[in-house]
Amino acid sequence: MSKKIGLKEAMSIGIGGMVGGGIFAVLGLAASLAKGGTPVSFLIAGLIAFITSYSYVKLSLKYPDRGGTVKFVNQGFGIGIFSGGINNLLWVSYIIMLALYASAFGSYAPNLLELTTDKVVDSHIYATAIVIFATAINYYSIAVVGKIESYAVVIKLIILLSFVVVGVYGLFGNPHLEQLSPEHWESPFKLLTAGMVIFVAYEGFELIANAAPDIENPNKNIPRAYYWSVLFVILLYIIIATVTVGSLAFSQIATAQDYVLAEAAKPMLGKIGFTIITVAALISTFSAINASLYGGSRVNYEIAVDDELPKEFTRKLWNQPIGLFITALATIIIVNTMKLESISTAGSVGFLLIFAVVNFVGFRLSREINGKKVIPLFGFVFCLVAMIALLVQHFSVSRTDVYIALGIIIFCFLLEYIYKKIEPKNK
Repeated sequence: MSKKIGLKEAMSIGIGGMVGGGIFAVLGLAASLAKGGTPVSFLIAGLIAFITSYSYVKLSLKYPDRGGTVKFVNQGFGIGIFSGGINNLLWVSYIIMLALYASAFGSYAPNLLELTTDKVVDSHIYATAIVIFATAINYYSIAVVGKIESYAVVIKLIILLSFVVVGVYGLFGNPHLEQLSPEHWESPFKLLTAGMVIFVAYEGFELIANAAPDIENPNKNIPRAYYWSVLFVILLYIIIATVTVGSLAFSQIATAQDYVLAEAAKPMLGKIGFTIITVAALISTFSAINASLYGGSRVNYEIAVDDELPKEFTRKLWNQPIGLFITALATIIIVNTMKLESISTAGSVGFLLIFAVVNFVGFRLSREINGKKVIPLFGFVFCLVAMIALLVQHFSVSRTDVYIALGIIIFCFLLEYIYKKIEPKNK
């Protein structure tokens, strides 16, 4: 019998999933898009995550299953082309998140050790190497993955909370503090779209759903785990964004965009602060890669078990589902071929669509799950509007990012359509 998970462990799954590599990867991106309104953008994205967590709470209580989101989508729509397409998108979104974390690792690592004279080359080498290393650990032992996670959550939270305490104290008298005033904010529409580009920094709360069958006293602890972890991370991100924008000139943020959190520690703690935050970023992104590789391969396995992908995906390669190898390989390809903003946009669009669908399931099954109709409906509308706003804004800036994001969604549904057409012939 598996050991039951308490509230503390359930919250650490949610917080660890959110405060993974996301904040390190996208903070500079958010600041370059929202300027002084960066904390507002994090708040907007956080509120959408918080509203969506209501549907996750109700669905996790009614349908506790290690398949998590996959189970909820199948429950709401039945097993078919639509549910299969959305579940494929969930798996691909995991791969995109992995690429985002690997990209962040690759951006921070050369600050400690340069391998060549070219930082771009270095970042690709480090990003590829960390994915290979984490894949090896996943193949070696799942227990080791769990141990790394439990230690990493504690280490990164201690470092980030220390950054917050020292940073807030250091803001007083800082000449850049006035950058946070409303005249330095971008337009409301840009604040919304900046929030959506960085929405990937919040998606990790959905990992609580996979642990739902093992959570003790579920009626009490499942709602607390979701709501408290999301609220804690919203507050943490807003303060981190405030400290960063209040500590560095916009020109400095633009220069150090890919490792801006480490740069923000410099005015307060000098080179030591820069190094400590860099180490925290490497630990966080590595642990996020580790956990997401495991999660991504499980999602792929669950989809195949539900007959939404070929049964070949339930086979094992070196004692792990074959999806682990495919997930790692796809991550390495993406991180070496796509820009950070393209990866972040594609990930956010994917998760906004997935969360819109989960909210719709919460609305559709409100009677069965003993929930209110209006909250999931709001969640569905907000996710959809936010996703469309992100695509519209990006279309005027980088059409390629929009084509990539939409191409991924179409590919996921096309894959399911082809499989469902071929599948009967194979039986």
